Amino acid sequence: MIAELLLVLAGHPSSLFPEDHTIHPSFSPLLHPGEQQCLESLGKIAFRYRKVKAACASLSTASSSSRYISTLCTAITHILRDDYESLVIATEAKVLRRDANLVANGSFVPLSSIRATFSEWDAPLVALVSLVEEMESRKDYPPGPLIDLLLERSKTGVHRIAAIFSQFAQAVERVWRTQLIAFLVHGSLSPVDPLVSESYALLDGAMPSCVSLQTRESIVYVGRAIATVKAAKWQKQLPVSLALEHASSLECVLPEDQSGFDHVIAQIRINVSEWLWLNILTMNEVEDVVDTLANYFLLRNGEFSLSLIREIERLKLSRLTVRSSSTSMIREQDLNLAILRASLGTTAQHDPSLSHLRFLLPSGPLRPLLPSLGTAMNKSFSNSVLPSALDLSLFNSTLLGTPLTLTYIVEWPLDLFIHPTDLNSYAALFSYLSALRKTHTNIHTCWTSLSNSQRARRRWTGLGEGGTAEDLNARTQLLRCGWGISRDMSWFLDTLLGYVMIDVVDVEYARLKKQLAGDEHKRGLVTTNSAASMQSRPSRIPISRSAASVAGVNYLDFTTLRQIHATYLDRLLTGCLLTYPEVTSIVSQIFEVCERFVAQVERWGGDILPALLFEGSIRGEDMEVGALVRERHQIVADINETLHELLNSFYEQLSTSTFQQPFSSADASKSMHMNATIANYTTFNMSKMAKVIDGDKADVRRHVERLMLRLDFNGGFSKFKWKNTSDKNILAQGGVA
Repeated sequence: MIAELLLVLAGHPSSLFPEDHTIHPSFSPLLHPGEQQCLESLGKIAFRYRKVKAACASLSTASSSSRYISTLCTAITHILRDDYESLVIATEAKVLRRDANLVANGSFVPLSSIRATFSEWDAPLVALVSLVEEMESRKDYPPGPLIDLLLERSKTGVHRIAAIFSQFAQAVERVWRTQLIAFLVHGSLSPVDPLVSESYALLDGAMPSCVSLQTRESIVYVGRAIATVKAAKWQKQLPVSLALEHASSLECVLPEDQSGFDHVIAQIRINVSEWLWLNILTMNEVEDVVDTLANYFLLRNGEFSLSLIREIERLKLSRLTVRSSSTSMIREQDLNLAILRASLGTTAQHDPSLSHLRFLLPSGPLRPLLPSLGTAMNKSFSNSVLPSALDLSLFNSTLLGTPLTLTYIVEWPLDLFIHPTDLNSYAALFSYLSALRKTHTNIHTCWTSLSNSQRARRRWTGLGEGGTAEDLNARTQLLRCGWGISRDMSWFLDTLLGYVMIDVVDVEYARLKKQLAGDEHKRGLVTTNSAASMQSRPSRIPISRSAASVAGVNYLDFTTLRQIHATYLDRLLTGCLLTYPEVTSIVSQIFEVCERFVAQVERWGGDILPALLFEGSIRGEDMEVGALVRERHQIVADINETLHELLNSFYEQLSTSTFQQPFSSADASKSMHMNATIANYTTFNMSKMAKVIDGDKADVRRHVERLMLRLDFNGGFSKFKWKNTSDKNILAQGGVA
């Protein structure tokens, strides 16, 4: 019976257990209850062993089986062969040798002893059965979720199970790492179970969750760069010595060691970036894309930006006059065509980079809407709820009335320099600056309309505002209040636009260009000497530290270039107040008030005052002369009061920010660019970057101080408050009464 039992434990069929692990009914009366329980327990172990073996054989030979599933099945088979099957053979050998630890009195073997010998496999076999059932329940199992599953099941208090599943996870990770090395080092895509698509995008389930998002982006970055250089068959290819170094570094780490794996991938990215910067990506290409992004996203090409705003307004009006519902929709292609039309007659007309600009409508095609007069705004702004987080999409619906995003199609090799995060920041800056420019233009148009109406009226009224004796004073007060609002809006927008475009955009752009131009001649010298060094020392190429020491000059390596550009974007966002949500929210509301006022004046025919004979011609029983003037006066007074409360709040928040929360491009909670740059930065350069960041703090703070000086040039905020802003003291506030 012992021999039969050992055969059963080795996986052979037996009449003892005709089905599953239940003892044959014929044997039950012959056994003691304790013996029957021991036999059934051993039968259960044997049954689970056979089930795991059969499942592994089935999964390995299945047509849909991936290399990762096959690797896992092989690892399970090895564990069973080396540990479980060896235990069966060792137990049989002890029985044959009449080992005193197993054979009692040298004559019989207690079933309890065999049960105790194999008890260590109770929990592992249960876990293995659960694993193979999970594998069989799915047609395919990508490497990412599979590694996550194995690592998750290895986190248990049962040491033997933890060790077994850890071995499984490492076996699958090694196969995954082999494919990763092929992609990162050689740029090759596997035809079977690839990690990335032919367009170099990560496939679903290709990465385990222990690989961070930053590392995933670096993997795609490096693999795409190596594959593109290899496919282009350029004369300069990545040195073999560097490829061997990268492969050796990857062989020493597994993705479950997150910190070590992230460090290796970051270092590989730095090395590849440095080589690309020395051999593929040129300074001229970097300067061209910086100029393009500044011209079109930062509105440095003023005539094109104004033409684009007018073209979008013309597109909305043309769609409003079309009766057909299908042709009245505004689509992305209409907006992209508006870009080309706006460039006609401007300096952007023959710019080839204009073809890379695209408008995106996240919400899909839409029908244009007329400007909304809105509802009465909350006059107590101090009690309103302010956003607590950075919102870069606060202004993206100003141009069209629906979320609109301007993007730039970045091609190789510039996508090594311009990341999607950078494009998101440029899009946010474009939305903000275009909203400011559009509102500023509308206020100037409104001023022109009011001036034309005033001149036309004065031809008939002389020096007064016309009307009867009782409403002459009311008409005068209404007109003066309207002019005061228009003046205050124009003054604020002029000040803000001048500050943003001159003190922030132009200054930061000139600073960036100076940094690039200052190192260009040094880079040429370093490149020449680096090439000679590479010929004399083919085993290693100069990376950031070694290249910096070549020729004894300060070398603008690729990592430093990315850090400079990230700092540039951070300073732009901070200088434009986009990193301070309370201030940005107030600016957005000021824009809304300005648009409301402009829409109201347009509704009134371009004038604040009603026509002289308008009220009399429609006079009814319940309407007297002057009622329309009083109605308009109430609307204008509400807008006036709301505007000045917002201006007060804006200046107060701006003043508070300079003392309590200084504007700083090194603010880790608000700077997405610096976070991304620091993640890939070497420890060698951390102290240098920290000094640069500390120097930037004071410069960015100076930007905000310049804005405060512009706003308070005549002491309008520091000497008195914009309170009780009725029509009676509007002229006194402006200093003309």
